[in-house]
Amino acid sequence: MFAADEGRGCNSVQLRRYNERLLLQTLRRAGEASKAELARKTKLTGTAIGGIIGGLEACELIEVGGRRSEGRGQPATLLRLNPKGAFGLGVRLDRDSIETALVDFGGEMLGRRVHDRILPSPDEALALVRQDIDSLLDILSPAERQRLAGVGVAQPFNLGAWLSQIVISTPAFRDWDEIDFGFELGQLTGLPVFCENDGNAAAIAELFYGRGREFDDFIYLFLGPVIGCGIALDGDCLRGVSGNAGDIAVMPVPPSRLASAPNNGGKWELLLSRASLNALTRHLRHAGESVNTHGDLSRFIKSHHPAVEEWVEDCIDALVPALLSASCMLDAPLAVIDADVDDGLIDLLMQRLARALEAAAPEAHTAPGLVRGSFGSDAGALGAASLPMFFSFSPRTDILHNGTK
Repeated sequence: MFAADEGRGCNSVQLRRYNERLLLQTLRRAGEASKAELARKTKLTGTAIGGIIGGLEACELIEVGGRRSEGRGQPATLLRLNPKGAFGLGVRLDRDSIETALVDFGGEMLGRRVHDRILPSPDEALALVRQDIDSLLDILSPAERQRLAGVGVAQPFNLGAWLSQIVISTPAFRDWDEIDFGFELGQLTGLPVFCENDGNAAAIAELFYGRGREFDDFIYLFLGPVIGCGIALDGDCLRGVSGNAGDIAVMPVPPSRLASAPNNGGKWELLLSRASLNALTRHLRHAGESVNTHGDLSRFIKSHHPAVEEWVEDCIDALVPALLSASCMLDAPLAVIDADVDDGLIDLLMQRLARALEAAAPEAHTAPGLVRGSFGSDAGALGAASLPMFFSFSPRTDILHNGTK
């Protein structure tokens, strides 16, 4: 929905809905605020704020948090979001895992079901997810189920592509390019379903629950089996024509110099073949190590294994031109960095990447600042669960669509 601008058609119902979402966003960022503070921050009149507050209290989306003295007179009543005012389910589909999560309006993960396995056929995945959704809904009371905003589905688009670069040989992923999983899940459960590229979904989690409380504009990078990306501009997620805006994984970069890197004989490689946890796993295995789980990766990261250090340098060499190019095109002042594993890896990457970006930044251009992401290994599932919340309660949701396009 849009606020009413001169020359833009917008009826009073749309304007009211936009202002409700604007107030909710303001409370999410502030934590708690008085009626006077909300009027000042949203630039709405006291009368308008009073009416909106009444409606949101009736819907149990906000609640009284306490009281605070603001000078003379009676202490001001402080309002905050009601964590139990709404709930979202999220399904994260990846090539090597399925996660389903339940979150509340405050962003707390109430439950999660995880299947660490190569992604099965769409029919089998639908059956697994349906069971997990039913199990998670049991956590909610009947009244709370009425406040379920819907189900978000986050998955890489083109699941059947680039299997050789990410060291997966299962050919069944091609079936996923022929199915609208979100539509089928909606038919199966009777719930509204919101679908997004997994990089966009994780960026939306940052916007709604994480760094978006401080920043409206950033490039979001997530190191998982491949590298995911989302773009936040003016507090919204840039989606693009096909939903793949920010698909940094397929940006061309020079070939790796690591002995473990596959030699495609060409002048360029895809970024995902260098800057990804699959590339790190490949390099550790080339060094003679057994790596099968994230726990194995964490152990080698914590021990400062030489192969990890080699991969970090190679990863940064690939990230610098990609990130500088994206920053120059988008004029985004910040990059948010997160990963499926940590144990010091994120800090190490950020420290070295910051120096490399500063050294490579062109004249008259400032290298983007770097900040840590908020959710680590929870980013994928929380990103999926954020979709129905963001679509239903954010004042900037016009670019999200119910479908993967």
